[in-house]
Amino acid sequence: MARVVVDVMLKPEILDPQGQAVQRALPRLGFEGISDVRQGKRFELEVDGPVDEAALARIHDLAESFLANTVIEDFTIRVEEVAEAVK
Repeated sequence: MARVVVDVMLKPEILDPQGQAVQRALPRLGFEGISDVRQGKRFELEVDGPVDEAALARIHDLAESFLANTVIEDFTIRVEEVAEAVK
């Protein structure tokens, strides 16, 4: 079993009001030196079987048509190995 992670972020030219609100709050909370904050979404997909090119292509289609609004958002896809729990 593998985990495929899809990270969705607003495109750089799109304003991010939530990220800006966090950035403005940080100095009041004692966190200095943060020059920019962007907020995004993370999707973790547990995939049965191998994550081959066909599986990644299906996940790309899923991300492009359902998980991200590609007019204003970019996305990246990466595969993470899932560690088995020891019983």
